[in-house]
Amino acid sequence: MPSDTEFPALPESELAPPDPGLSRTARDLEAVYDIPVTVSAVLGKSTMQVNQLLKLGRGAVVELDRKLGEAIDIYVNNRLVARGEVVMVDDNRLGVTMTEIVKTDRAV
Repeated sequence: MPSDTEFPALPESELAPPDPGLSRTARDLEAVYDIPVTVSAVLGKSTMQVNQLLKLGRGAVVELDRKLGEAIDIYVNNRLVARGEVVMVDDNRLGVTMTEIVKTDRAV
């Protein structure tokens, strides 16, 4: 049967040092929380010649390389990190929901 006995907290001097093999905690990452990053959501891309670009006017339609309903690419600081879908945030604002995290192998 469990008791209501409280155990005193160990003083910090008696705690074991953190294992360097363990993953970092949120506290370890606090130093990077305020670093600004640029997040871009790309609906699609198109390639055209400059003369075609100069002929575009109001109401022109540029065909993109994506199909309707296909996932969009989400970039952080120009690096592809995820794919997602466009969602309505409120009556006149759009947002993006991440549906897949893109893992890339990085040489260290």
